[in-house]
Amino acid sequence: MALLDHYQQQLDQLKQTGNLRQFTANKQHGAYIEITGRKMLNLSSNDYLGLAANTQLREEFLDQQPIQRRYFSSSSSRLLTGNFEEYEQFEANLSQAFLGRAALLFNSGYHMNIGILPALSDDKTLILADKLVHASMIDGIRLSSAKYVRYRHNDIQHLTQLIEKYHDDADIERIIVVTESIFSMDGDETDLAALVQIKHGFDKVMLYVDEAHAIGVRGEQGLGCAEQYNVMADIDLLVGTFGKACASVGGYLICDPIIRSYLINTMRPLIFSTALPPINIAWSDFIFKKVMAAKSERLHLHKISQDLQSAIVAKGYHSPSTSHIVPIIVGASQTAVEKSQSVQQHGFYAMPVRPPTVPQHSARLRISLTSLIQSDDLQRLVACL
Repeated sequence: MALLDHYQQQLDQLKQTGNLRQFTANKQHGAYIEITGRKMLNLSSNDYLGLAANTQLREEFLDQQPIQRRYFSSSSSRLLTGNFEEYEQFEANLSQAFLGRAALLFNSGYHMNIGILPALSDDKTLILADKLVHASMIDGIRLSSAKYVRYRHNDIQHLTQLIEKYHDDADIERIIVVTESIFSMDGDETDLAALVQIKHGFDKVMLYVDEAHAIGVRGEQGLGCAEQYNVMADIDLLVGTFGKACASVGGYLICDPIIRSYLINTMRPLIFSTALPPINIAWSDFIFKKVMAAKSERLHLHKISQDLQSAIVAKGYHSPSTSHIVPIIVGASQTAVEKSQSVQQHGFYAMPVRPPTVPQHSARLRISLTSLIQSDDLQRLVACL
């Protein structure tokens, strides 16, 4: 059909360049994943603390849930009839964990990031975003009416120069700095203490920090890099997700009560979406308590992450990671695909990540570690690279 020819040509081009994506059916068993009958160690999971794989936790949760509270649909947005008591309870518990600041829940991290920035921005807003922020934040920026500039990745000096350039502009009332605490593709970190110091030097600056890959993993109680570096109270918009270390679904915002009320009245993905089922919120509340207590898992994850990153660099690969996300950067997309196929043959499921997810010529294997993985597993991985 002629109308579809354009799309087929684009698909053919993606295939030729090694960038065609497809779904892969799989079965998961603890630290392992089975694909087309082959069982491999799962190095592509975001179940950082191994909680999603823990069947005992599921049994414990369901035993605590009376059948009359097991709502599998909210059947409404929260502003209509979807604001079940599970929402109120979990937001209160999050608020208590995060120094008494207000908490607001969302259906997903993507909903969160495409909704908050457009709601809080107008034509008198300037957004300064790290060059490598997640696609959901880029989409949120594009949906907003704000002016925006991307600063060089993790370049605090460049960010400061941009703030100094625009801060005294009478047409700009607020500057929102948008970044991640741990970056999803490089596994490196933002200097949150430096960002907070910058914020305190400029009246118009607000900080928006996404802790999607840090919540559960960093800090004494697993509350993220903001807890680890003691800046939880200084970040205006502290966001994260429950779909990774927290073994659930949805997103959250920690903020001032004024911001929370404003978003309830203006944030379109929140207002016009059916709320997550109450049983999902109850599970998130249950599992979040387990996350806060998972100190041994965090320590183990930190150790194996450091060991793997050092071993990869020693083999001559570039890997900027300082976290449990450890990229093995190989350059060309096809090389990344071939390297992925090679390690899979050796029993390791590590996926290639290619442009446009990462910049051109920086295709890589993305190793995503979990606390279920042992040191000897990683020694075998390094040996076959």
